[in-house]
Amino acid sequence: MTNGTATTDLDATLEQYRVELTGYCYRMLGSSFEAEDAVQDTMIRAWRSLDKFEGRSSLRSWLYRIATNVCLDMLSAGNKRARPMDLTESTPLARAALSPRPDHTWLEPMPDNRVLPTPADPAEAAVAKESVRLAFMAALQQLPAKQRAVLILREVLAWKASEVAELLGTSVASVNSALQRARATLAERRQPGEDAAVSDPLDEDQKKLLDRYVAAFEGYDMSALTELLHEDAIMTMPPFDLWLTGAGDITGFITTLGAPCAGSRLVPVQVNGLPGFAQYKPDPENGGFAPWAIQALEISDGRITGFHCFLDTQRWFPLFGLPLRLEAETDEVEQGA
Repeated sequence: MTNGTATTDLDATLEQYRVELTGYCYRMLGSSFEAEDAVQDTMIRAWRSLDKFEGRSSLRSWLYRIATNVCLDMLSAGNKRARPMDLTESTPLARAALSPRPDHTWLEPMPDNRVLPTPADPAEAAVAKESVRLAFMAALQQLPAKQRAVLILREVLAWKASEVAELLGTSVASVNSALQRARATLAERRQPGEDAAVSDPLDEDQKKLLDRYVAAFEGYDMSALTELLHEDAIMTMPPFDLWLTGAGDITGFITTLGAPCAGSRLVPVQVNGLPGFAQYKPDPENGGFAPWAIQALEISDGRITGFHCFLDTQRWFPLFGLPLRLEAETDEVEQGA
């Protein structure tokens, strides 16, 4: 076998783990781009150190060990990604002001296809989706880095305590203790109604709810939108720290500060295990539609409970494989790979 062939084979072998490793690093770091950087660093370290791989563990376990060390190094500064409601109190519409915070403040969105492998077991797929939803991701960010790793490896990836102990170079008792503390912290932070009850795949009622949402939003029909929002629904708009509660304030904002979004077009996306849309708003200067936000919707009991808009379009739309423009006659566009 030539060196070129061996290199190609090694690259292909490592590449098959990219999606699951990106999911792991994303859960650890809370950042789409830092997760992809971490996986790339993991691949480079693995490639350079393959001669040191002794085969005592599987290649997959070895890659996770490298990825964990990369993430722990990146988290050594103690940075914690957050949602607006983790940082400030809800603001009444009358006092709404758009105050941005730096990019590194925020929990970032992620396309499902970059972090969720396709397991044969539907139950595994459901757990994986739940583990990248925004509420769970935000809770993870409150855990110390090693507790975060233990919880993800044990609860999400279903590793044995002995496997996690070997990966982290610690004892089974230490792993079990860290898991217990992590579970307790997550239980304390859980808010009523925080879990988005989104079935996988979407059931017929949820599909109809989303169809009604698209019609209401594109038609800027606030009466119809109000019917779809839970009375305690939350709207967030990173990088702004403002967040609003309740259908009245949400629709009030949409028709005042958000008025330029009237006439928008919505393109379906899968984001953080949730249904979502890429929002393009009318571009009066150039015609057609300009990108404005990636929307992630949380649904529970037949209503929308969370309406989260990520506004940094120059970063998010390419990440989701979406064009940075829609022509006026284009009502739909397929999401890119």
